[in-house]
Amino acid sequence: MRLFEGTEFDRPPRCEQCGELEAECKCPPPEPVYKPPHKQTARIIVEKRQRGKQVTVVRGLMAADNDLGALLTELKSHCGAGGTLRGDEIEIQGDQSQRVRDALSRRGYRVR
Repeated sequence: MRLFEGTEFDRPPRCEQCGELEAECKCPPPEPVYKPPHKQTARIIVEKRQRGKQVTVVRGLMAADNDLGALLTELKSHCGAGGTLRGDEIEIQGDQSQRVRDALSRRGYRVR
C-alpha cells in the first residue's frame, strides 16, 4: 500500500472545468483579475542616465495588478517615444513626465 493511495494526491491532476487531464485540457486560461486604476497610485520620476540622457520612469504599479505591457504600448504611442518594461517599472525615453501624467490620469490612475 502506497502512502497517498486513494487520495487526491495519488491521482493525476484534472481540469476543474472539463474534467480532462491537465496535460490534455483544451480549456482557455482564466481571465486575469486586475486591480482597478482608481485604487492605484503611480509615481512619475525623471532620471538622468549615461551621457546626459533623460528617462521618465513610472513606479508604483505592480505587474500582478496591471497589464503593464498594454500600458507601456499606450504610453509609448501617446508620447511618441520609445520605452521599455523593467520589472515593475515602465521607462519612457526623454522627459515625458507631463504627457505620461496626462495619459495615466485619463485612464483613472492617481498620479504623484
